[in-house]
Formats: sequence, C-alpha cells, structure tokens
Amino acid sequence: MSRTHLDAAARTASDIDAATPADRDRWVDTLRVGSLLVVVLGHWLMVAITPDGQITNALAVVPALQPLTWLLQVMPLFFLVGGVAHAHTLESLERRHPDTRGRYAAFLRARATRLLRPTLAFLAVWVALGVVADLSGLTSRPGDAGRLARDALVMVPQLLWFVGIYLGACAFAPLMRDLHRRWALAVVVALVVLACVVDLVRFGGGPELVGNLNFVLVWLALHQLGFAWRDGLLTTARGWAMALLGFGAMGLAVAFGPYPTSMVGLPGEAVSNMAPPTAALLAQGIGICGLAVVLRPGMARVLARPRVWRSVVLTGRVAMTTFLWHLTALMTVLVALRALGVVQPSVASWQWWLTRPLLFAVLAVVTGTLVALFVRVDGGPRTTAHASLERRGRVDPVAAAAAGVLFFGILIVSIVGVDVLGNRPVFFLVGDVTPVVGFTVLAAGLLLLRTTRPRAPRT
Repeated sequence: MSRTHLDAAARTASDIDAATPADRDRWVDTLRVGSLLVVVLGHWLMVAITPDGQITNALAVVPALQPLTWLLQVMPLFFLVGGVAHAHTLESLERRHPDTRGRYAAFLRARATRLLRPTLAFLAVWVALGVVADLSGLTSRPGDAGRLARDALVMVPQLLWFVGIYLGACAFAPLMRDLHRRWALAVVVALVVLACVVDLVRFGGGPELVGNLNFVLVWLALHQLGFAWRDGLLTTARGWAMALLGFGAMGLAVAFGPYPTSMVGLPGEAVSNMAPPTAALLAQGIGICGLAVVLRPGMARVLARPRVWRSVVLTGRVAMTTFLWHLTALMTVLVALRALGVVQPSVASWQWWLTRPLLFAVLAVVTGTLVALFVRVDGGPRTTAHASLERRGRVDPVAAAAAGVLFFGILIVSIVGVDVLGNRPVFFLVGDVTPVVGFTVLAAGLLLLRTTRPRAPRT
C-alpha cells in the first residue's frame, strides 16, 4: 500500500483499515517503524556530554548498562524488513516486466531516490551549520565550546552509516533474491559461515582489513532472512530455534570470545561489534529476528484492530524523517542546557533516571518541530520502480557502479563528518580521507545514478 493511497483515504482508523490490502503484513510495517523509533530512544538515552564538554556514551561510562543493547540493537530487524519489502517490489516488477528490461536500474533508482532525498536535505543543513561554525570561528575556539562544535559535526552525521549499508543491500537485492529462489535458507547458512570465517581470520592474527568483508556478509545475511519471511519459510518453530541459537551463540561469543558486551559501538573500544560487524552481532541479529517471527501471530491479531493499525500507519509516515533528525534535536537540547548552566546528573544515578522522562519530552517536542519542517522532503514525489523501462540486461552496469560509488560516498561522510571548511582528515579503511573527499565521491555517485534514468522514447 503506497503512502499516496493512504493519504487519499480518510484519516479515520476504520477507513485506513479498509484501505489496507488483505495480504498486507502489518507486523512487518510495525517492525520497520518500531526499529527506527527504538534507535531514536536508545540514542537519546545513551548520548551524554561530560563536564569538560566531550560527547560520550552512557554505556561507556556505566558498563553495567551494556547488556541492554542485546535487545536495543534493532538494526537487524530493519534489514529483515528490508528483505521482505525488496522481495515484494521485485516480484511486482517481474509481473509487470517479465523480460527483465531495465528491471535492475529501475529498482535501484527507486530505492536510492527514496533514501537519498531526505538524506541530502539533512546533509545540506549540516554542511551549512559547519560553514557557519567555521566562519564564526567557533570550531577553532579553544576550550569546551570549540571541541563540542567539532565533535558534533562528526558525531551527528554518523547515523548515515545505516543509509549507506542499506543502499548496498538494495544493490545486491536482485541477485540475492535469485540465489534465495534456488537455494532458500542455505544462502543464509552460507553467509553466516563466511562471516564466522572472516572473524576467525581477523582475530586469529590475519590482516585487520579482512574484517570489513562482514559489512557485506553480516547485513546481507539478515537481509536474506526477509526473503525467507516473505516466502513463509520462517515458521514459529524456526523462530524459536533462531532466538535460542542466536542469543545462545551471542552469549558464548561474548563470554569466551574476543567480543565486547555491547552490541553498539562505544568510544575507546579496542574492538567494536558494529564497525566492522562481527559474528557476535550477527548472532544477536538472528536471535532478535527469531523473536520477531515468534511474536508474528499474536501481533497480527493486535494489529488487526483499526486504531492500533492507524497509529502504525501515521507513525510510519514520519519514521525516516524522525530517524535523520533526532540526533540534531538531541545536540540542540544538550548544548542549550549547557549554555544555560544546567548541570546534567551523573549517568545512571537516581537523579539521571528520574530526569530522563522530562528530557525525552523536551526532545520529542524539538524533534517534532524538525520533522514538521522536513517531512515534506521525505514525502515528496517519488521515482517508482514501475517507471518506463528500456535498458536491456539483467544488471545495468552503470546502475551497479552508481550504487557502489554512493555506498562509499555515504560511508565516508558518515565517518569523517561534514566540516568541509575545516576538512580535517579521518582514517577510513586504508588511509586518511577528508569531508571534501567524501562529498566528492557522493556527488560522483549521484551523477552516475542520474544517467540511469530511462530516455524518452523516440517518435
């Protein structure tokens, strides 16, 4: 069901319920919305500013909180849901265009446009903030204020790693869907085994660079589970097996392996489960995806209630915009509190826990204001995967190249930040890169993607 379809319907719960196709998997939509909102709440809970003006993570300050990430790390669910959505889109394309003409380019262009429109608006605002901070001398100012400004220009855009990795999953989706049709769950097993082999090499004395292969293997394995979900292969019994084996393997890996307790990256860690992703994170992802499978029958009954489903639909319209701007709201509020001389309680103290609901309420208001300003960018006219197709071939090499360049461009920007005037180098994969390099690669990817637009038919 498209957003346009829902917007055309009345806003009452009963009308939205009636406008939903009978075969719509409402639990999948709920997982998509819920996973993004859990990320928002998790960031609001974890990010803090130390008394000397440094941005830190509450989980690093209080390690006892780190086991919370075993359930709060919900990005695997978003990749699971992405697999379901991509399977649906590819099936629709195949019905409309059985000769495969231009199918890959149309699919990729539609998904990239959906992701990049709100992302580019976000980057434009933060680049402008960085320029203002540089020209005003704020980033070069000694002391807490200057350090905080420099850190914010790097820290806030870090959430874009997800956009880059997800775009990479989109680029692989047609190929991985074909592999799934041939070998089904064996593809997931193969990806899991390969991810474990990568970790054995990485932690067994091999080159550290090899660990980066798991950026592909781990997230594709979780994305592949979405194809299995779509085809009905993830039964409740298999869901229980996934949950028990996944969380069990994660526990063993953390207890006896080289893996940290936290399933999110923390400052100062020698090893992170996120960058690059590890077999421990993959195990946690399989476990939490298994829980989603187990809960599916019961949640389907709950979501059949029109009012419950209406809340999911309305929240879904702003979920991506909320994800992009929630850290901006957090930094705005934390900096404002610091400027006003409001001292934050010590992390995990009873005063800290007591003030979290009030802080969350303020953050919700500020985030809501930003969402109201930028949701139109997210909800504007969209390129559909059913546009005119005339390029031949199962995979358009130009579209594939565009996806690869965009993938690296977004990842570089997410790591080095948006301070284009300061242009400070940060290590990425094999060497130092700067924000200018990141935006140059991103621009090249956008130009390549533009060339995949279908040409107007000759008359």
